[in-house]
Amino acid sequence: MNYWYDNAVIYQIYPIGYCGVPRRNPFEPAPEAGKGAILRVLEHIPEIKRLGFNAVMFNPLFESTAHGYDTVDYITVDSRLGTNEDFARVCKELHGNGIRVILDAVFNHVGRDFPYFTDVRKNGRGSKYASWFHIREGNSHYGDGFYYEGWEGHYELVKLNLYNPEVKDFLKQAVSTWVKDYDIDGLRLDVAYSLEHNFLKELRVHCKALKSDFWLLGETLHGDYKQWLNPEMLDSTTNYECYKGLFSSFNDLNMYEIAHSLGRQFNSESWCLYTGKKLACFVDNHDVSRIATALKDKNHIAPLYALVFTMPGVPIVYCGSEYGLEGDKKAGDDGLRPEFNLADHDTTAALPTLISRLTRAHADNPAIALGDYKQLFLTNRQFAFARSREGKAAITLLNADSAPFTFHDISIKGDFVDAISGGAISTNAPITLPGYGAMVLV
Repeated sequence: MNYWYDNAVIYQIYPIGYCGVPRRNPFEPAPEAGKGAILRVLEHIPEIKRLGFNAVMFNPLFESTAHGYDTVDYITVDSRLGTNEDFARVCKELHGNGIRVILDAVFNHVGRDFPYFTDVRKNGRGSKYASWFHIREGNSHYGDGFYYEGWEGHYELVKLNLYNPEVKDFLKQAVSTWVKDYDIDGLRLDVAYSLEHNFLKELRVHCKALKSDFWLLGETLHGDYKQWLNPEMLDSTTNYECYKGLFSSFNDLNMYEIAHSLGRQFNSESWCLYTGKKLACFVDNHDVSRIATALKDKNHIAPLYALVFTMPGVPIVYCGSEYGLEGDKKAGDDGLRPEFNLADHDTTAALPTLISRLTRAHADNPAIALGDYKQLFLTNRQFAFARSREGKAAITLLNADSAPFTFHDISIKGDFVDAISGGAISTNAPITLPGYGAMVLV
């Protein structure tokens, strides 16, 4: 059975940055319904749809102390962004335009202002909520009079005790509320690699009972993704291995790097790690430098996007990157998460035009969305591969060199259409790509 996420192309929005609200929560009452900053998304929906995205993934938007990952309230929309009614209106409009909604679920930790932890701060180890966290004798970084675990040493992020049945039930009930109030279609699980495995199993059962086609994406970094990507836990994980290979292959003019990663993960002709699985692929996000900054040669951005949209996986584009927005991780997270105003960008420029053609090529061609992967050609500066399903093939040709290159013998013969240019192409004859060129033959 195929689900909506099998041909998903996702647009990522970090609401606190996108809406231009204060980066620290003053905890003031939200504006009355109909005036929330999150309603700015409504004006953006036609462009998101025009670009061909069929899902939007929102990073944290529930009440938090600062950046969203320090949750204070799992049910109330952050007062900086508006009301629950405002966000419900956004979700209804997205769904009405055929666009699915995915929320960022921060289930590993909460902020120090989370009410149950403030009770622990007040009452110490005698608090009735002490067992919700990992509390021990000693003292904290903040001088609380007890020690607690913070996520990877960040003590403003208080680790939840996911072995506690009350905690697990509380988080699952939050998901039930999000489905009831916003009809959400999936979750991105923040730091999924830190989540207790039995909790993930319970969460999957809970979510699939709410909606059989509910999608669970886990944020993972390195290691064997099958730890989390399996029938008992997650539907997908973030493919950070290929994220690194995507931009460094172009920066180093060494296409062997990304080809090696794709081969070990998906090669249909020999053993590989993730046959038939759908990892989330991306060139940047709210945690890493924008691709327009990471690339040494900006001309590589077109073939790079052609690669990420046609390699195995679920493509995700971070808001603003479709217009070449820059941002350097070295300058801190805020620079990666700016306010977004559509009027500041040329929607007819070459890059958003390219991305709109690639989103549709991915969503409309089962060979690209679900097909087998086979490498066809490889040099340091050129790369070709095929995706095949049910007798139909799609071929991606990439040229990272500044000079033209001719592919003389593509093993899959036939007549195709280039999804990027719209031109008819035959693989029965040599095919020449210009410098920094790309073709997606369908």
